[in-house]
Amino acid sequence: MSDVAMPAGRRWTHVAVWIVRGLLALAFLGAGSAKLYGVPMMVEEFHHIGLGQGFRYLTGGLEVFGAILLVLPRKAAFGSLLLICIMIGAVITHLFVIGGSPVPAIVLLALNALVAYSQREEIASFAKAF
Repeated sequence: MSDVAMPAGRRWTHVAVWIVRGLLALAFLGAGSAKLYGVPMMVEEFHHIGLGQGFRYLTGGLEVFGAILLVLPRKAAFGSLLLICIMIGAVITHLFVIGGSPVPAIVLLALNALVAYSQREEIASFAKAF
């Protein structure tokens, strides 16, 4: 459905989801880049996790990849699902390994869930293909 043919309420929802997708993409692009660049706080945090610095690179790369997918109209569903998985891991890590507040990860998880919900038709059609 084109934006012109959408009812006004749905058009605003569509715009709001695009804004959320853009903000999430910026947040994950920044966080992933910090991990890839080797910001000392990130290096120390992943050292404390105990899975090695390769895991920092993997996580950072996946965050950047997810951020890119979020801004691609036909790939946003996959980006949000990828980032949901990463944020579930982040929440668990904060709760059981490194401490600190899991609230930022929970907020990012919830916002990605909102994006995934808005893309539910795309996810369902992909699931039917398999």
